[in-house]
Parts: sequence; C-alpha cells; structure tokens
Amino acid sequence: MVGPMQSQTTLTDPQALGRNRARASAMAEPALFLQLDVVDEVQERLDLVNRSFTSPTIVTGWPQIWSNLLPNAHITADQETLDLTPGAHDLVIHAMSLHWADDPVGQLIQCKRALKPDGLFLCALFGGQTLSELRAVLAEAEVAITGGLSPRVAPMAEIRDLGALLQRAGFALPVADTYTRIVTYSDAWHLMHDLRAMGENNALATRIRHFSRPSILKKAVDLYQSGFGLADGRIPARFEMIYLTGWAPDDSQPKPLRPGSATARLADALGVDETSLTGPGNKSGD
Repeated sequence: MVGPMQSQTTLTDPQALGRNRARASAMAEPALFLQLDVVDEVQERLDLVNRSFTSPTIVTGWPQIWSNLLPNAHITADQETLDLTPGAHDLVIHAMSLHWADDPVGQLIQCKRALKPDGLFLCALFGGQTLSELRAVLAEAEVAITGGLSPRVAPMAEIRDLGALLQRAGFALPVADTYTRIVTYSDAWHLMHDLRAMGENNALATRIRHFSRPSILKKAVDLYQSGFGLADGRIPARFEMIYLTGWAPDDSQPKPLRPGSATARLADALGVDETSLTGPGNKSGD
C-alpha cells in the first residue's frame, strides 16, 4: 500500500493478484482463517452499532467468504474504479483489500461517495507490522547472496497514516484501531506455503518474474529460525489487522464544542482542587 502523501504509482499487478486468489480458492485446504476472523470481528462491530442496514455493499476480492455476512449486501470487486452508485448505500465494508490498492485515498473517497448521509464505512486490512519477520530475513538473505534487493512483500501502511487517510477522504468521526495476531509455524517453508494458500503471496507489479534462487530461500529459512525461533522450535509470524471506521457527514452527528465554550469547571465535576500551573516559582510556558 502506498503512503498517504505519495503520488499514485503502480503497486499491484491485478492479473497476478487474481491468479493468486483463484489458486488459493481452488486448494483443497485454503488458509483463509484470517479472513474468517475478520468476518467475525466485523459482525461484532456491526452488532455494537445497533442499526439495521437496508442497502449495504461489500468491496472484496473474496466474495465467497464475505457474501454470507449480510445476505442482502451488494458485492463489488476491489478494482481501481469501484462499481458503486453515489449515495446508494447506508453501509460500505471494504474487506481485506485496501493493502493492495494503488490509490487507497481514491478507494476511500469512492466509498464515502457511495454512502447516504450518516452512512457507515468499515474497512479491514493488513497493517505495516504484518510479516515483519519474513520481510527482514528475505531482505538479509538476498543482500547476502546477490548484493541486491528485489520487491517481495507489499509495503503496508501504518495505523497513524491510515487514520489521516480517513480524514483526507472526508469521513466524519474517523477511528483507526489495530490488533496483532501471532501465528506459529513449524518453519518458514510452512509460512510461505500458507501465504500462497491465503492468496497473499507476491503480486507486486515490480516483482521478479522468475523463481527465486533456492539458496536465497534456504538462507532466509535458516535466518528466520535462528533469529526468531521459539523455545519449542516453531517460528512466529506477525499479522497486524487494522480497522478503519468513519461516517458520511450528516447534521445529526455530534459536533465538537467551540474552545472556551464550557460552562462548568472540570475540577468541580471531578470533585478535586484546582492547582495553578503558573503559581509561585512557575512561569507560564514552563
């Protein structure tokens, strides 16, 4: 995913991403547990909102997973131009795709335009700490063997940047939160197999178009084990999940008070004595 202040560049090869997803879906045992976790989390968040949504839409590259969340939802592919009608939806969910977007701000703006006033936007995506261990060992192994570095894992945005993207897109009451799931594997080979079974393997437009040298992968596996191996011999893999929430602006929403408009003292409300910060021996601004 590109950063919030960068010009738009071609990050993802959509044909490769589609092939990766189709290959994962066709596997006898696809590794879609993270997607299913996010489905459950989004359902819990919708339950907390306590509102009935009559015209929801879900932006996703995994319709077979997300179509069961809201039976009446319109499902649209996570392409550059989203198939969304302006002002037609009271709920837009952008599901586990924004980390592959060339223009994340554009995606958020399209989602906001599709919302009715006071409509809800929910987005789930991988965050910047995802696969930090794998990225580190792949880079170290490749530099050691070839003296160079090729793009292997998509760059992903940090939560502070994503919160700013919500504001840039014009959402009201924007919130960004995160949690990290640590998954353990027998070794890094198992992890890389799982990424393939997730459909989250390399789909970068600038990726190398030939198989990696076996020596690079072998060294990366050894570095992973020596640098991050656990006491039981397994290795951890970090997956940071970021959730973005915002609302289409509406006059009915709460507004922040004007500075200086308070009619009661906070000290009185808390039942404590007020202490001056500019008393004897203190200067304003210290």
